[in-house]
Amino acid sequence: MAFWNRRKSIESAGASDETKRLKPTLSWPHLVAMGVGAIVGTGIYTLTGIGAGLAGPAVILSFLLCGVICACAAFCYAEMATMIPAAGSAYTYTYTVLGELLAWIVGWSLILEYTVAASAVAVGWSAHVAEFVQAAGWPVPAPLLHGVMSGGVIDLPAVIISALITLLLIAGTRESATVNLILVLIKLAALVLFVVLAGQAFDPARFHPFAPFGFSAHVDADGVKRGVLAAAALIFFAFYGFDAVSTAAEETKKPSRDLTIGIIGSMVLCTAIYMAVAGAAIGASYFADFSKTGAPLVYILSGLGHGFAAQLVAGAAIVALPTVILVLMYGQSRIFFVMARDGLLPQSLSTVHKRRGTPVLMTVVTGVVVAVIAATLKLDQIALLANAGTLCAFIAVALCMLVLRTRDPGRARPFRTPWPWIVGPLCIVGCLYLFVNGLPQFTQEWFLFWNAIGLVVYLAYGVWRSGLARRQAEPIAKPRDAS
Repeated sequence: MAFWNRRKSIESAGASDETKRLKPTLSWPHLVAMGVGAIVGTGIYTLTGIGAGLAGPAVILSFLLCGVICACAAFCYAEMATMIPAAGSAYTYTYTVLGELLAWIVGWSLILEYTVAASAVAVGWSAHVAEFVQAAGWPVPAPLLHGVMSGGVIDLPAVIISALITLLLIAGTRESATVNLILVLIKLAALVLFVVLAGQAFDPARFHPFAPFGFSAHVDADGVKRGVLAAAALIFFAFYGFDAVSTAAEETKKPSRDLTIGIIGSMVLCTAIYMAVAGAAIGASYFADFSKTGAPLVYILSGLGHGFAAQLVAGAAIVALPTVILVLMYGQSRIFFVMARDGLLPQSLSTVHKRRGTPVLMTVVTGVVVAVIAATLKLDQIALLANAGTLCAFIAVALCMLVLRTRDPGRARPFRTPWPWIVGPLCIVGCLYLFVNGLPQFTQEWFLFWNAIGLVVYLAYGVWRSGLARRQAEPIAKPRDAS
């Protein structure tokens, strides 16, 4: 079989060697919290205002549209994850359905989604800390609060948070998931507080006109792309992260039940949260006012005379960021781990700690990479690459679901995607639209360049060292002569 088409069987997707098998410790509450922890970050605190500036009150439809596209992806993920309950997420599904070459491309693209995004969030968290340090008057030299590309020496807060989360992930999957659950409850409480207080000033008149910029994406006289679809192309990137739940498949106690609840539950919950927050914000303040600020929820509460509550919501934004970093680093370490277990990366990285049941070495490698990027680079443009990696993964999973429905329709599926021939194509078309219309040309070009580098790495190492390649190269033993 040609290298680009060689596939793992579904039965062999997990580890056969017990020393390389991850320990199942998670249940559905941990998985739902993991999905919510990754999705609900600074996006809900900032994109509500930006999206309203592009779509007006109809930004609620933008959130709904993004929720529908992501729900389609979530259904596809739930079917594939419960059918192939192994670590690796979209990479593993692609390896078993579409072949090794495409699996490598998906896995290489996921590095953008997880590693680059984790680094970007670490830098964002550091910016909040830097403001706090300066406001408090602490004698911390400014060059230690900014990376080299931002005019400093090293972004020390970003390094510290990356190191702390790495240590938490090393301590154990269940331990880190429990901390994540607690932090998620804190930031959800802050959003509920906002909806309750903003709801007291709700005025339906602020929803008129509902869609002042129309539905389709178009460039206005100021050169800004507006409309419900334009806002959706931007807001979509506040939704991704639920796919990190599927990377925990091998560490889930009851994958056939818990993965479905974790993936779809977190997606539905976050869509409802986003729409409720957007509706409360628009009802409490004219969108033209709060769309001009980078912290619309804090701006609205302050304008309503809830100064202390505004401070609590702002503080929750800082609490929200480490949960996003934690889930992204967790997902990346598992992707790296499985790629190493398959031989596409050095197999020495695929060892599991006997007592903790976690890939300690690969977690450390992931933490170091995230810390180095966050400590040095300015990620205002390169962070957009994470969005391209996400869209690539969503498209791959939907394709895998459709191909398996055709190739192996009789296989047992603990969860079955409803209306697969509508849901799957809708996910693919929606993601392609967002890739073409939601990403700047710079990001599209660098995404292709990144994968060109990945192909060179694969052809130089992975194509020869993969487990399937070595098995194909083994000589076939001749049968012994009975005489």
